[in-house]
Amino acid sequence: MKKITIPFFIVLLLLTYKISAQNRDFYQIKTYLMNTPQQMEITENFLEDAYLPALKRNGIKAVGVFKPKTIESDSIKKIMVLIPFSSMDAFLNIDDKLQKDNAYLSAGANYLNATYTDAPYMRLESTLLKAFPNHPLLTPTPLNGPRKDRVYELRSYESATEAILKNKIDMFNVGGEIKLFDKLEFNAVFYAEVISGNKMPNLMYMTTFENKAKRDELWKAFFSSPEWKVLSAETKYKNNVSKAEIIFLTPTEYSDY
Repeated sequence: MKKITIPFFIVLLLLTYKISAQNRDFYQIKTYLMNTPQQMEITENFLEDAYLPALKRNGIKAVGVFKPKTIESDSIKKIMVLIPFSSMDAFLNIDDKLQKDNAYLSAGANYLNATYTDAPYMRLESTLLKAFPNHPLLTPTPLNGPRKDRVYELRSYESATEAILKNKIDMFNVGGEIKLFDKLEFNAVFYAEVISGNKMPNLMYMTTFENKAKRDELWKAFFSSPEWKVLSAETKYKNNVSKAEIIFLTPTEYSDY
């Protein structure tokens, strides 16, 4: 049998592709739903004093903690935690590592040992995502103005089928939507495909602005840009979003960004 020799540059290209394909974050968005001030206090103390410090001891450096911009009279309160993982193994192993962390178990005792009649939340929702190849790693916002003024915009785009979602993802990566966001300085934290969640098939991404006025200004510039007009007019990208959900968030004081 004749031996097949693969040129070195092709081997190098394949190895580079394999490495780059693997070097993409996974994200977990944990949403705590609460309906009493006591639940809010216990959960926030747990996050600030136990959970975030423990995650950092295990190599997770940039954890975002946010509250939706809702009215005070809303009966159900939410806290959303954005956790980046360097691999799926890191995500799968974190809980086991935390159970061996005595400082975590001690600092979080009120939360971790709560009884069924005094639970620290109503429900805990979890969404798992994989970063887009053109924005493979979480990028904490560079904004340093007052946190109370900042706007974190979390968007979820649902598609009719898995194949149509892939088309929308392609619009971000190959079509140039991410490049346009970067050009206009939307300060994107992440772009990712949901691989486990309750609104699939869908993608999610988070952008950040110093205030609401700046947010509105940039979105106006986005939709009026020549790049968007060309991209949105392409037939192959028509009807690839069936539903869009927008959530405006405020970072907590103990959030890493």
